Amino acid sequence: MLGRLKIGGANAQTPTAPLANAGVYHFRVGDIGATVLSDGVIGGPPRIYASDASEVDLQTALRRAFLATDHLTLSLNTLLVTVGGRRILLEAGAGGTMGPNAGRIFANIAAIGLTPNDIDVIIVSHTHPDHVGNLRGADGGKAFPRATVFVPKADWDFFVQGEPDLSYMPVPADFRTRFGAAIKRSMEPIASTIELYEPGQEIVSGITTLAAAGHTPGMVAFLVHSGRDQLLLTADLAYHPVVNIDRPWPPGPDRDREAALTARRRIFDRAAAEQMLVLGFHYPFPGLGRMLKIDGGYAWVPANWQF
Repeated sequence: MLGRLKIGGANAQTPTAPLANAGVYHFRVGDIGATVLSDGVIGGPPRIYASDASEVDLQTALRRAFLATDHLTLSLNTLLVTVGGRRILLEAGAGGTMGPNAGRIFANIAAIGLTPNDIDVIIVSHTHPDHVGNLRGADGGKAFPRATVFVPKADWDFFVQGEPDLSYMPVPADFRTRFGAAIKRSMEPIASTIELYEPGQEIVSGITTLAAAGHTPGMVAFLVHSGRDQLLLTADLAYHPVVNIDRPWPPGPDRDREAALTARRRIFDRAAAEQMLVLGFHYPFPGLGRMLKIDGGYAWVPANWQF
């Protein structure tokens, strides 16, 4: 006989904090253990992320996907992999650089029994604030004290060493100013120990960088591979499947739109042809799925949840 469920009285507990959904998702790529760690969410007006869409088509696409028509929410899906006994984080996340709803990666690292001190290597695809913001701790020092940080050389030269012209970004001028400053500020704690890389390098055994410049001068995609299994991380080739995969609208923040389009088609075509598992940094958490090549473009198929 089932026990009697008590819903009141001495055994009842009053929640002391709002309930939170999971920000951790475990899976495997061959022999490599992998965990998606959410850093939270950012977002903005949908027009920013779908630059060529007519207003009617954009609003229709958002409504049909049951999404808000005035704000597009973007996830921040970092990936932790264990290779050769080393813990490697792909993308650092935004921290507080782009709004109050990010910076969750540290709680999610703790949720799997680790601390920032347990991260050995961090590899970022490009140096936009939502990918590097967590490199700087609240005290101004390294948020990941032991980690060696790898950054694309072309992005380092453009955004950090130089004074970049960000006028191509379809956002207000004050946002562009804060955006550029956030990159430099985020990189300060690791500037003297930074490791710069060129696209195509296998930085760690099983993690290869794929040239994907256009969104930024040095952006890469990542290919995690073990045996016959592959995982493709698409960085910012697309922001949200509804506007950048299921529809052909290019993201507005691409610095070189033609180069970005070429990279997007080349890498998406490969993902579809090889039927590989894909992780989108900004796709709805946990951001895993596959690409289908269809007439006129692509379609996104989310992966089934694994318990």
